[in-house]
Amino acid sequence: MVQRPRRLRKNEIIRDMVAETKLSAGMFVYPYFVVPGMGVKHAIPSMPGIHHFSVDELLKDVEQGLKAGVNKLLLFGVGEEKSADAHGAYDPHSIVPETIKQLRKAFGSQLYIITDVCVCAYTTHGHCGILQDDYVQNDPTLDVLAKMALSHARAGADMVAPSDMMDGRVGAIRQALDAEGLVNTGIMSYAVKFSGAYYGPFREAADSAPGKGDRKSYQLDFRNSREALREAALDEAEGADILMVKPALAYLDLIASLRAATTLPVACYNVSGEFSMVKAAAMNGWADERAMVMENMYAFARAGAGIIITYHTRDILEKNWL
Repeated sequence: MVQRPRRLRKNEIIRDMVAETKLSAGMFVYPYFVVPGMGVKHAIPSMPGIHHFSVDELLKDVEQGLKAGVNKLLLFGVGEEKSADAHGAYDPHSIVPETIKQLRKAFGSQLYIITDVCVCAYTTHGHCGILQDDYVQNDPTLDVLAKMALSHARAGADMVAPSDMMDGRVGAIRQALDAEGLVNTGIMSYAVKFSGAYYGPFREAADSAPGKGDRKSYQLDFRNSREALREAALDEAEGADILMVKPALAYLDLIASLRAATTLPVACYNVSGEFSMVKAAAMNGWADERAMVMENMYAFARAGAGIIITYHTRDILEKNWL
């Protein structure tokens, strides 16, 4: 035989040399859930190893993570006042802006701070926009989202990440940021965000489950791929700097399709349900956690994601799984 592909799989050295997909520490973003108060570090039962942190405890954890190279964070605010109009989402003294200020004071430019922009944790009904007649109103929500993004950017966020899936929200946020001279604040759009079953643990962690109905009228139908690419193209045209696919594991085809369709960086979000399934399998002795986690990470990168948002980030970097 002239062709023997196994020659290039002979040992680990040659396998590493010819590997088509590479991972690096710089690709990973670590999500945090921050809550009001002092001295708070509460485990989230459905997400082993993940916690709610008050700002003081968060600073300690971030300092520890920085030693392993965890320098890109995605912040979610939890436990704030809920209202029908979600005014707490853009309060300049709410937990996310205050956390950004403290992180900047403590760590300066050592951290790249990304903030989630959505009102689901700030509404009494748990939906991602202003609700009227049991329907989420698109255009009135845009003003709230723009104000929320502004409050984060003014506090020092490097990038805002709208996750609401309202039509036109990237353009509204970009216009609001630019009008205040915040032209260097980036937008990472949850451009391709599907309505599905993988968010359960997150909704517990963020206290953001809809009180009534579901999110299918604004999040994407998981049966549709062309619609997903249309959404991404619209966000790119409105000024997004990075396009995200969420969830990741069941949507590798969309990551690959989006990578082929855009010149922008492509991110994926390895969501709570995907994370918790791996943790549960490992805790029950059904799987090798490191092996399964890294197989998933390489799958995301192989599909075309250059940025991976995952709750596994600390394990990957602190335990040298790369």
